[in-house]
Amino acid sequence: MSTQTLLGLMPGDLASGRPYAERDEREPPWHDKLALRLWHGAAMPLLRAARARERRGPAFVARVNSHADDFARADDAQLRLEARRLRARLRREGFAAGASARCFALVREAATRVLGQRHYDTQLVAGWWLLRGMLVEMATGEGKTFAATLPACAAALAGLPVHVITVNDYLATRDAQTMGPLYRFFGLRCAPVVQGMPKPERRAAYAGDITYCSNKELAFDYLRDRAALGDQASPLHLAVEGLRDARARADATVLRGLSFAIVDEADSVFIDEARTPLILSATADASADREPCERALAIARRLQAPVHFEVERSHLRVRLTEFGRDEIERLDEEDAGAAWSSPRERDENVQRALAALHLYARDRQYVIVDAKVQIVDESTGRVMPDRAWERGLHQMIEAKEGVALTGRRDTLARITYQRLFRRYLRLCGMTGTATEVAGEIGRTYGLSVARVPLHRPSRRVVAGARCLPDAAAKWQAVADAVLRTAVGEQRPVLIGTRTVAASEAVSAVLHRRGIAHVVLNAKQDREEAQIVAAAGQVGRVTVATNMAGRGTDIALAPGVAQAGGLHVILTEYHDSERIDRQLRGRCARQGDPGSCEVFVALDDELFLTQAPWLTRRLRDWSAARGIGLSSRAVEWLRRIAQGAAEARYRDVRMQTLRHDRQLSRMLAFSGRGE
Repeated sequence: MSTQTLLGLMPGDLASGRPYAERDEREPPWHDKLALRLWHGAAMPLLRAARARERRGPAFVARVNSHADDFARADDAQLRLEARRLRARLRREGFAAGASARCFALVREAATRVLGQRHYDTQLVAGWWLLRGMLVEMATGEGKTFAATLPACAAALAGLPVHVITVNDYLATRDAQTMGPLYRFFGLRCAPVVQGMPKPERRAAYAGDITYCSNKELAFDYLRDRAALGDQASPLHLAVEGLRDARARADATVLRGLSFAIVDEADSVFIDEARTPLILSATADASADREPCERALAIARRLQAPVHFEVERSHLRVRLTEFGRDEIERLDEEDAGAAWSSPRERDENVQRALAALHLYARDRQYVIVDAKVQIVDESTGRVMPDRAWERGLHQMIEAKEGVALTGRRDTLARITYQRLFRRYLRLCGMTGTATEVAGEIGRTYGLSVARVPLHRPSRRVVAGARCLPDAAAKWQAVADAVLRTAVGEQRPVLIGTRTVAASEAVSAVLHRRGIAHVVLNAKQDREEAQIVAAAGQVGRVTVATNMAGRGTDIALAPGVAQAGGLHVILTEYHDSERIDRQLRGRCARQGDPGSCEVFVALDDELFLTQAPWLTRRLRDWSAARGIGLSSRAVEWLRRIAQGAAEARYRDVRMQTLRHDRQLSRMLAFSGRGE
C-alpha cells in the first residue's frame, strides 16, 4: 500500500498537482451519502474486525521488540543509514505494520541514546494507534508527549509535513526543544511556532519536517493564508497558480497545507474550544463606542429582573420581556442625548449591557491585566490576550470596568475547529480523557477512540465527595483537610478551583489559618510551569484554577511517596467530568501513591445553573433534617448537572458548525472558502 493510498488522497490532492495540500471538505450529494451508509451497514462486521486487528497492540509491540537487539548492536552511523533506507520503504509501503514496527524500534533506540529515555510498550501501542489515525486516550502522566515522537518520526521520514499541535506556546516551545535532538539525529528539521513570530520565521518553521505549534497559532495562520489567497483559494485556482507563479503563492502563505496532525490534549481542542468559531479580524476605531456603551449600561442598571429581563444562565443569555422593552423606551426618552440609530440598536445595546452586568463577572470569565479586559479560558484557566468577545460585548464589558475601549473587530475570515481539523489529510490525537465524548468525536472528526492500558497499576485512593451547605463552610473544610494532610502528614497538596475568584477565596482562608501556599490562576499563568513543577515538594500547598492541559508533570520530592504521595482536593465540579478526571489524574502517576477528595457546596455555580430545582429540593431536605447529603446523593446531583451542561455545550457546538457551514456555502458563490 503506498503512502498516498494509505492517506486516502484523491487524485486532486496529490502534492504535485495541488500546491496547498488539504482534504476537500465539500459534502457529497444525498445519494452518495445513502450509498455510503448502506455500504457501511453491510460491511460493518468486516470493518470492525479490521479495526480490531489494527488495534492489536501486543502483536505490534512484539514486532518492534524483534528488532531491538539488532539496533542495540548498531552504531549511530548505522542507525542513520537504516533511517535513510526506511524513508524509501515507508514511501513505498505506507504505514504498514512491518515498516512501522521497524521504524518505531529505530526511534526507540535513538531516543535511548540521545534523550536518555526509552519508550514503554504502552507508548509503542499509543504511537501505533496514532499512526493509524485514532484518538488515543492515555492516563495523565503516561507520557503522551514522548509517545508522539514515534508517529511524528515515521510520518516525517515518509515525507509528510507533520504538525504536533499543543494547547499553548509554552508547551510548543518546550516540546520542540526537548524532542528536537531526537529528530535531528535522523536529519529531520524541527521548530516551534509561537505568538509574535515574524512571517518569514513562521514560514521557515512550517517548511521543516516537524512543526510544534498551538491550536490557535495554527488556526490563525491557516486563516491568514486563506485570506491572502482570496478568491484564488479553490483547488483549481491553486493548481493553476502553482504551475504559473509558485513564488507569488509561497510569499503570500506560511503553511504548506494540512497533511499530518497529531493533536495533544485533543478533547480540549476538539470539544471545549469548538463552541466558538475562530475569527480573523481587523480592528476598527473605538472612539464612537464609549457613549452608547455607557448609556446602555446606565439604562441596564435601572432595570429589574424578572420584570424587565430574564437571565438564562444555563444558556448564557439575557432575554428582554415586553415590560422591559417598554421600560427601556421610557428611560431612553428621558435622555435626549442617547446615541442610537434605531430602537432595535438601542434594545440590542441594552441587552448586551445586561449580559455584561449579570453573566460576565470579573475573575470568573475575565480578569483585568495591565488595565485591559482579558478573557479567561474556561477549560484551562489561562488568559487569552489575543481573544475578544464579538458583536460589541467586549467593549461593553470594558465600559463596565472603566478601562480603555478597544476597537470593534471586523471579520476578515472565520472557521470552526471542526471544519479546520477535518481538512487534514491525516488526523490523530491524544488526551487523558476522551471516553465521555467518544461518540461526538467519531461523528464530527471521524476518529475512533482507543484507550491505552496503564504502564503500571494505579495506586490512587479516591474518597467520597463531601457536600457543605455553602461556600464559606466549604472553604473551612478544605482548610481543615490541608492542615491534616500538608501539615500533619507532610504531603504536598494540590487544591483545584474552577475560577480565579474561588482560588482567591480559598487563599484568603488559608492565610487566616496561617497555612503557607502558592496560588496559580490566570493572573500568575506566566510562572505556571515553575509553580506546577514544584507542587510535589514536602508539605507544599498549591492552589490552582483548572489544570486541564497544563502539560507539566508534578514530580514527587524524596520521601513524599513514602508519606502517601500527592493529595488532590477538588473544590467544585466542572461542567464536564473530563476536567474533573484531569485534575484527579495529577496524583498517583506512573504507579506512585496518591489520593484525591472532593468538597462541594450547594451554592456551587454548576448546581445552581444546571440543576436549580434539584439543588433547592436537596438543600431544603438537608436543612429540615439537620444532616448533610450522602455521597450517593451528591453523585446523583453531579451527574444530572454535568449531563445538562454537556448536552447544552454539545448543542452549541453543533449549532456553531451548522452556522459555519451555511456561511461557507454562501461565500462559495463568490469563489471564497471562508
